[in-house]
Parts: sequence; C-alpha cells; structure tokens
Amino acid sequence: MKHLIIISSVLAVALVGVLATPAHADECNKLAYLTFSAPVELPGVTLPAGTYRFSHLECAMTAGLLQVSSADGTEVYGTFLTVPEQRMTPGSRPEVVLAEMPAGSPMAIEAWFYPGERTGDELIYHGTEAAHMSQAPTQIVFAAKGIA
Repeated sequence: MKHLIIISSVLAVALVGVLATPAHADECNKLAYLTFSAPVELPGVTLPAGTYRFSHLECAMTAGLLQVSSADGTEVYGTFLTVPEQRMTPGSRPEVVLAEMPAGSPMAIEAWFYPGERTGDELIYHGTEAAHMSQAPTQIVFAAKGIA
C-alpha cells in the first residue's frame, strides 16, 4: 500500500502542468490555465488530457461557482459548486489537490488554489463519486510553470 501511494504521488506530480495567466488586469475571476497530461475527473465529467481554463464566473457575484472550459473559452465543460478550502500558506503558482480513485479511473480534482491565495475551491461531489472521494488519499500537486 505504501508503494502504491508513493507511485501515485510521483504520477500526480507528473500529471499536471500549469501555465501562468496571460493578464492580471481582472484577477477577481481567478482565471488560470491548467494543462493535464492524463485524464482527470470533475463532478459528473471526465476531461481528457489537455489545457483548460479554470475561472470564477462574474467575480464576486457568483461566489462558490467554478467554470471549467476549453483553453480558448469556446466550450464549457461544466460549472461546478464549490466550498472554500483553506490552507496555511499561499503558493506562487496554481495548485491542484488530486484524489486517487478506484483502479482504472482517472484521478479526481478535489480542490484548486489560485496563486497567492490561501482560500481555494473545493469541488462538491455527489453520490458514488462522493463516496470514493471521502475514502481517497489526496496529493497536492505543485505544478511546474510553463509546461505545455
């Protein structure tokens, strides 16, 4: 079991790359581009490997809503309910918390943090997904900037 967790941790670190946001003029929407080298799971949807936009809708007007769309923003993959997730120290890059799922399933995004923020978004899962999430070990991924 210990070897599985270590292997999963190494896999998780290799799984995610993050690109810095192109502009900081409107940071209230927390726009970040995340690139995944393998499929990842969100509530009710599995994203194939690729680059995605993570952002809050209309800034403070829609607290608790995270939108995930294609890198160019033309296709929305989902708008997800979130609850605040706290951490002690803010990171300088976007960070993703991944949960291990049953064998053969992609790792699930449990939460993500915008650079410089101590409060992030914990995604809300329901039903079977929630049961798996509650038992899954998690791994915080500090993604390398500039990996495509």
